[in-house]
Amino acid sequence: MTFQVWRWRREASQVWAWVPDAEGGRGAVMPRRTPATKDPTAVERANLLNMAKLSIKGLIESALSFGRTLDSDYPPLQQFFVVMEHCLKHGLKVRKSFLSYNKTIWGPLELVEKLYPEAEEIGASVRDLPGLKTPLGRARAWLRLALMQKKMADYLRCLIIQRDLLSEFYEYHALMMEEEGAVIVGLLVGLNVIDANLCVKGEDLDSQVGVIDFSMYLKNEEDIGNKERNVQIAAILDQKNYVEELNRQLNSTVSSLHSRVDSLEKSNTKLIEELAIAKNNIIKLQEENHQLRSENKLILMKTQQHLEVTKVDVETELQTYKHSRQGLDEMYNEARRQLRDESQLRQDVENELAVQVSMKHEIELAMKLLEKDIHEKQDTLIGLRQQLEEVKAINIEMYQKLQGSEADLKEKNEIIARLEEKTNKITAAMRQLEQRLQQAEKAQMDTEDEDKKYLQECQSKFDGLQKQISQKEKQLVQLETDLKIEKEWRQTLQEDLQKEKDTLSHLRNETQQIISLKKEFLHLQDENHQLKKIYHEQEQALQELGNKLSESKLKIEDIKEANKALQGLVWLKDKEATHCKLCEKEFSLSKRKHHCRNCGEIFCNACSDNELPLPSSPKPVRVCDSCHALLIQRCSSNLP
Repeated sequence: MTFQVWRWRREASQVWAWVPDAEGGRGAVMPRRTPATKDPTAVERANLLNMAKLSIKGLIESALSFGRTLDSDYPPLQQFFVVMEHCLKHGLKVRKSFLSYNKTIWGPLELVEKLYPEAEEIGASVRDLPGLKTPLGRARAWLRLALMQKKMADYLRCLIIQRDLLSEFYEYHALMMEEEGAVIVGLLVGLNVIDANLCVKGEDLDSQVGVIDFSMYLKNEEDIGNKERNVQIAAILDQKNYVEELNRQLNSTVSSLHSRVDSLEKSNTKLIEELAIAKNNIIKLQEENHQLRSENKLILMKTQQHLEVTKVDVETELQTYKHSRQGLDEMYNEARRQLRDESQLRQDVENELAVQVSMKHEIELAMKLLEKDIHEKQDTLIGLRQQLEEVKAINIEMYQKLQGSEADLKEKNEIIARLEEKTNKITAAMRQLEQRLQQAEKAQMDTEDEDKKYLQECQSKFDGLQKQISQKEKQLVQLETDLKIEKEWRQTLQEDLQKEKDTLSHLRNETQQIISLKKEFLHLQDENHQLKKIYHEQEQALQELGNKLSESKLKIEDIKEANKALQGLVWLKDKEATHCKLCEKEFSLSKRKHHCRNCGEIFCNACSDNELPLPSSPKPVRVCDSCHALLIQRCSSNLP
């Protein structure tokens, strides 16, 4: 036996090895090249892929064994987010900004909103978070919300497909640009089994340090050996238990087989005894058969005689049957007529039912029209009340004017009486002046005659008479001027009288108008009383209609609720509702879905923040606003 000795010598680019000769000689020194070095970026991608596999596998296994929803403090979940952050950071392009170099994963994640419309909600909620100041913190919050939505794989798949858009953010050798990214996205689908409840608001995501803890995934050789030994021991123990159980089962089967053999032997002896008894029974049965045959012949003879008798009876029965059939036909015709009558009655009843249904619809329409008429009559009553108030105001003004005009009439009548007294006094003075003028003229004529007769006698008195004449002429001038003044005064008085007469006629016309207005006022008062009576009657009728309407509405609501109860309420599924039924706001992570326990629809918390006991549950349960108002109204109407 020969030993082969290997010698190694290393030079700059070759490895020298002592290779044995094929013929068994000393051998020769042959140069051997070292294997080519791998690309470091490919090694990084492979390491990140392996770490992602380990973290995802460990997270799923630990979560399934944990059996509850995961919190943000769960260590495997924290390590998963750190690994995902490293995977997304691999091969990121450095973007130069005005102040510094920017290298963050928020840019490609923000691109998901354009490619996947359902991701807009996550982006908006991440931007609205108050505590986040850096793009890295927003990216970490985005990853947590995507895991809670169970759509991280879908979002990243949309991102990987669009490699033209990703090339703006990543280098060509980045993990997200190569096949490793697609593998990681495929592994992320398994995370849909996990339920996570993560609090993003209170967590400081900006200042966290993303360091991978390899101690969770690395294992010692001793631990591996111990585990293998434990596994082997457990397998051996399982096999031992299995063999013991098999032995027990075989023992039990053997004992059962022995008992069956004993029972079969006993049954065999019983069968032999039964065979002997059966043979004796067969012999007895044969004897009985002979006796029965002889009896059968006798019975045949008797039956033939009986048949002849029955033939006669059947013929008589046929005749009676024919007679009875005629009666039955008549009964059948009568029953058919009754059926026709009943079918007609049924049709009439159905028609009446249809008419009643139509009448019900017409009554509902009439109720709606009555409600409209009630509203219109209420509007007309309000208008009539306003008109009545206006008429009352006009009547009060006319009454005040009447009182004022009557006072003016009294004053004017007093003035006219005074003026008439003044005119009477003036006419008496005029008459006195005329009499004085006549007396003066007569006296002048007498004086002229006396002057003519007694010129000579009165020459001595001529100067005295001339003085007297001059004085009288002066008196005449004064009297003429007084007469002119009195004539002018009379004309003015006549004009004033004419004016007063005109005012009197105008006042008489006004008094006639006032009398006519009084009559109209009285007529309006009568109409007002009639309208008040009609108004009170209509109010009573409206109150009765309102009571009937409320009763009919309550009956209709009871019928509707009974129909709903008969038809069965539909419990709406969570997937079918995307908006609140009342406020129509879209549901999100902050705006949760809540079922109304009465109608089964889905509402937000603000529209279903009520609790009432229902017939299905005596304890108070969540109810929407509309059902809450309806149930309270029903309870208040049912109370006495």
